[in-house]
Amino acid sequence: MPHLLIVDDDDAIRETLAEIGRESGFTVAVAASVKDAFIQLERQAPDLVLTDVRLPGGSGMDIFKNVAISSAEVVVMTGHGSVDNAVQALRLGATDYLVKPICMERLAEILARIVTNAGGDAPGTPFEEPGRFGKLYGQSERMLELYRQIGRVAPTNVTTLLIGESGTGKELAAHAVHELSPRRQRPFIAVNCGAISPNLIESEMFGHERGSFTGADRQHKGYFERADGGTLFLDEVTEMPLDLQVKLLRVLETGRFMRVGTNREVACDIRIVAATNRNPEQAVQEGKLREDLFYRLSVFPIELPPLRERGNDILFLAQRFLQTLNQEAGRNKAFAPQAQVALEQYDWPGNVRELKNFVRRAFIMADGDVLDLEMLAPRLSPAGAPAAGQVSVPVGETLAEADRRLILATLERCNGVKKQTAAVLGISPKTLYNRLEEYAAAGYVLPGEDPQAGNPSRGSA
Repeated sequence: MPHLLIVDDDDAIRETLAEIGRESGFTVAVAASVKDAFIQLERQAPDLVLTDVRLPGGSGMDIFKNVAISSAEVVVMTGHGSVDNAVQALRLGATDYLVKPICMERLAEILARIVTNAGGDAPGTPFEEPGRFGKLYGQSERMLELYRQIGRVAPTNVTTLLIGESGTGKELAAHAVHELSPRRQRPFIAVNCGAISPNLIESEMFGHERGSFTGADRQHKGYFERADGGTLFLDEVTEMPLDLQVKLLRVLETGRFMRVGTNREVACDIRIVAATNRNPEQAVQEGKLREDLFYRLSVFPIELPPLRERGNDILFLAQRFLQTLNQEAGRNKAFAPQAQVALEQYDWPGNVRELKNFVRRAFIMADGDVLDLEMLAPRLSPAGAPAAGQVSVPVGETLAEADRRLILATLERCNGVKKQTAAVLGISPKTLYNRLEEYAAAGYVLPGEDPQAGNPSRGSA
């Protein structure tokens, strides 16, 4: 199910929107402030964010600083009649805006579109056709190899581990495994292991008996029972608590589990497809993933390529997204040649979801039928510009100095978002924070932060 985050300091508005979201087929999280929104974004990356502009502790615009937003559509709600707020939001990365009092018809259209994009294809649509494999799109060699691997493993009952960055389509690949398997007529249940409270995750996974803990007023079937006979997709499995990893390993080995509050075992017949955006071997070394569980999950590992390694797929997907928008709006907009070059040169750290949302924003911002290079600013650099992702290191410079140049340049490219920077560099956030503290203490200006008064500035790269 798609996930919706509602950010508004008005209790009545939050409750009303949450009810509408659930009725429309979303899982829902709510936040009354920017701080609460960041907490919810850490728990689960949303497919859609509805946020007010004026919030306690900051502005709704502040959420664009969070890396999880790159893979979500953001719709800004403004009750202050300010078109300027809406335009600013679109420039920062919003995909649409609503003026309060909210038009429920427009809101319903937005919710329906998100659900449709997250759902299945129209009846009678073939599973595979040129440039498409299930819900995965792409025609590069990397994607064709991915399709071949999925096609090999899907008819079996082998546990599969999908490895790839956020936004590369791991859940879509899991859907493809399910749809090509003998279990296709049975449930497909997707679970984000990092989005469930550690205090509730065992109950959510295995269920609980009535009276097993405070608030357990009825028997509850967990994800394993609900997926019986079908496929259970465990997204971000490396975020699962270690004590629960032990129990998961036992279920994989025996096909049996116990609900919380009972000693009676329940049998289940499920296929596990797991996924992670971490390097699983590194997660084992860091103690995030049990080694025995890693070997049990990775019977057939599949790597999903990031968009920057998929060549012509960038333009292929951008054109497809634009065509869909043109059909919805009855327009005939197109990318200017310079804009196409810029799209291909950008790294797309948020991968396919970032590209999709980016095209939608550009479509909304374009007054005419041409999406030119200026319309794609500020995120994309002009073709051939020095900011296209290169760092010059003079021969003979120390490795420490070269590291500093690369780290600060990457931080600037990621708009000061440290978690995204660490992911791009392939280092842990803790390592990045330590390096940045050293650079700040030495007087260097960190991208995205104001220099402290009195500190000498040596530049950012």
